[in-house]
Amino acid sequence: MTAASRLTVVVAPDSFKGSLPAHEVAAAIEAGMHDVVGEVDARRCPVADGGEGTVAVLLAAGWQPREHTVRGPTGAAVRATFALSPPGITPRTAVVELAAASGLTLLPDGPDPRCAGTFGTGELVAAALAEGVERLVLAIGGSAATDGGTGLATALGARLLNREGGLLAPGGAALTDLARIDVTGLDPRIAVTEVVVASDVDNPLTGPSGAAAVYGPQKGATAADVAVLDAGLTRLALVLRRDHGIDVEDTPGAGAAGGAGAGALAFLGARLTPGIDLVLDLVGFDDALAGADLVVTGEGSVDHQSLAGKAPVGVARRALAAGVPVLVLAGRVDLDAADRARLTDLGVVATHALLDLEPDPVLATANAAALLRELAARAFSALPGRMCARPEGAA
Repeated sequence: MTAASRLTVVVAPDSFKGSLPAHEVAAAIEAGMHDVVGEVDARRCPVADGGEGTVAVLLAAGWQPREHTVRGPTGAAVRATFALSPPGITPRTAVVELAAASGLTLLPDGPDPRCAGTFGTGELVAAALAEGVERLVLAIGGSAATDGGTGLATALGARLLNREGGLLAPGGAALTDLARIDVTGLDPRIAVTEVVVASDVDNPLTGPSGAAAVYGPQKGATAADVAVLDAGLTRLALVLRRDHGIDVEDTPGAGAAGGAGAGALAFLGARLTPGIDLVLDLVGFDDALAGADLVVTGEGSVDHQSLAGKAPVGVARRALAAGVPVLVLAGRVDLDAADRARLTDLGVVATHALLDLEPDPVLATANAAALLRELAARAFSALPGRMCARPEGAA
């Protein structure tokens, strides 16, 4: 390939959860490209959808790590890292990932659906505020707790009280005894800090589509646990509405991360925003896209749920607006004809899966890096010409 036909490719995948973090996915894809395309300018820009893995992609983009010891979801000490924007970036921003302090992977003895809490996330938020940030981004997802974000609020000075005036125990089950919330001791820095919650779900706080019913079973909750947790979140919503004039029960996204979305709205004055769009802005995706011929994106599983706003679709939408075609590489692809048509409308020219090379999911996961490199090489070998055809309807 001559210098005149040199390809410029933005490599912007999400992580392959349970297998490879996003930056390793990007490295494997780039290696596969170079195996078959000699003249290629690869711009690595790993992304995340605003949940687990968000801090990692920001650190890969040059943000600064800040590590602290905080309480994990069951109270045991854990080390957790948040990301601080590089010098010169305004507004000064910190990104706190709920999963880093209160995630499912941090449970030492298995699921604890009734008592797991988000206190450690609040401690990370306090540490971020101590850095003098003007904007705080809370990336929620992968939570071990269904406590409505009350643990987070407690760490920042709120007091949740029962009818006798005693402090509630941690966790969502204890919320059934909630009588009053004292916010007089809430950290005053919150009031002068912009707080944004990155989330890709629109569940309400309570009810059949709420935090406990939909996500509780993923955290080990039995049917009886779900009933108790939903009752606790309902009680939390009632007290917030009755005593503080804050109605979050039916707000889309309030049920995210075990109700942490509701807690951020109520106690931090946050606004909710789609996670992938926020992350793309934070990592400078639009700058990387300028002048590109192709974007490669993907995640562990590309399926119907991906079309609701997961990373590959968010990337494809930005690329379509810039008139740049998209190649999707994934661990597995499970799309019907209508789903594939929607991706085509977003400028996706091809979709490939690791399971096409290795049908055994266990082996595919264990050998993901090598297989992804081979998959990328095959995908690029199959691209027609320079692969510069602009998606129809693009700007």
